[in-house]
Amino acid sequence: MIVGTPIGNLSDFSPRAIETLETCDFIAAEDTRVTVKLLNHFGIKKPMVSYFEHNKLERGDIICNRMEQGEICALVSDAGMPAISDPGELLVSQCVQRNIPVYVVPGPTAVISALAVSGLPTGRFTFEGFLSMNKKSRREHLADVKHERRTMVFYEAPHKLAATLQDMLEAWGDRKIAIVREITKIHEEVIRTTLKEAARRYSNENAKGELVLVIEGAEKEEQIEITIEEAAEKARIYMQDGMSASEASKKSAQETGCKKGDIYRLLNME
Repeated sequence: MIVGTPIGNLSDFSPRAIETLETCDFIAAEDTRVTVKLLNHFGIKKPMVSYFEHNKLERGDIICNRMEQGEICALVSDAGMPAISDPGELLVSQCVQRNIPVYVVPGPTAVISALAVSGLPTGRFTFEGFLSMNKKSRREHLADVKHERRTMVFYEAPHKLAATLQDMLEAWGDRKIAIVREITKIHEEVIRTTLKEAARRYSNENAKGELVLVIEGAEKEEQIEITIEEAAEKARIYMQDGMSASEASKKSAQETGCKKGDIYRLLNME
């Protein structure tokens, strides 16, 4: 059972989630020290298995073996939905491969919660998870989604926020952004601004708390119609540089979207 846990406010833990933890045989927890606080709050006593990024391969097999023997496991993360930007993704995959039934008990999710309060378009969006700590990988990721027109959602750590905002501004130019922090907690805040202003602000100010960044997608690029005559003129310029009519027609066609044959025929009519 995949069990969504509160992302800040324990009152968001559903009755069904409580019942699931009470009736399962054991709990696979990202951090048992965090999960035990949740269990204590609701008076639940249940054995736990530590399951996190650095032991997930070994523990996944152990957990699957126990489930194949008939035990029921509840998978939880420290906060939010397990398996979403979370080590639990691998455990679910292992269960599927071994034909172990997987069920979900929905719960709070920072992605959707932040998107809902962002004030940006929500009809279509893409969740991009955490950016890499490696500068080169991070910039490659940002370059890959430069032309993404859907609203984008990222998770980010406070100590990386300033560098991330600056990289986003350099990669995409200025755009609207909602910085959503401490969702459902006492100091919950939504900062609706622009990348340029956010980068300026956090170059001089330390961010605090759990962060979700919601950024508007790229604007639709205007398609400029190129006539066949203009495409042929491009080809003539390439021919002046030494290209054959065929080569020039091919290159012009790639750049303009016109058909190579049409360009070639127009050149031969002269």
